[in-house]
Amino acid sequence: MHLKRLKQGLDRLYESFDFMERLLNDPIEFPHRYSKAEDIEVVGFISACLAYGRIDLFRRVIEEILKRIKGSPSDFLREFSLKKDTSLFKGIRYRFQSEDDIAGLFFVLSELLREYGRLEEGFYHFFDGREISSAITGIRDYAVKKIEVSDIEAGQGFFFLFPSPKTGACKRMNLFLRWMVRDRDIDFGIWKRFRKDQLVIPLDTHIARIGQCLGLTKRKTADYRMALEITGSLKLLDPEDPLKYDFALCHQGVIGLCKSCKGKDCPLLN
Repeated sequence: MHLKRLKQGLDRLYESFDFMERLLNDPIEFPHRYSKAEDIEVVGFISACLAYGRIDLFRRVIEEILKRIKGSPSDFLREFSLKKDTSLFKGIRYRFQSEDDIAGLFFVLSELLREYGRLEEGFYHFFDGREISSAITGIRDYAVKKIEVSDIEAGQGFFFLFPSPKTGACKRMNLFLRWMVRDRDIDFGIWKRFRKDQLVIPLDTHIARIGQCLGLTKRKTADYRMALEITGSLKLLDPEDPLKYDFALCHQGVIGLCKSCKGKDCPLLN
């Protein structure tokens, strides 16, 4: 009975959600400026990596990066040279990331494109066919190996951009994957090698709180295991596309749903 009521409530929330309005207040706005799949995926990756903290601050940094690149971001990355192009990022810093960390991000992306042609192919190369965390781990290990043999003096800010499921929820990486794989609402659906039901919810404090309130998870720590548990619960409501509720749940978390209630008078269940 609880699941039936919860599905009805979440479906109402989903169906009434203004996705186009959300587009204007979400880092997904940046890849939406491009039409070529190769550009969408690399701009999406850069935007998701830097999408933490205050939106007005990281938006300013992403805008500046894209302004300096000009033209096609994927073409720029395929021709990227540490010696020639690192100076483009002079003066660009964001919280944990230094100029060298930003240059390191572009270096790794350029290496991925040279080796695999597309980011999709790079992620799929490391995918074990079961858990999408294998692709995330593979990309992190790849980035670490590449940066270690480069001339870039990358710091902790660089490694923050390539998270591990062993140490965190990997919200930004799972956010990027949702953008690329889901083919509904304002997500792009340009990656065809992965299915929607293989995605894991981008877990932040809002989703963690709501997940606990609604009984989607019993875990107390907002880690990758909690993300898997919440995703598993959402699969009971929509087996093919469990992340359809992510936008609406996150928005409700931002405005305070579940902040004080313990599920008894939850508007989603009434």
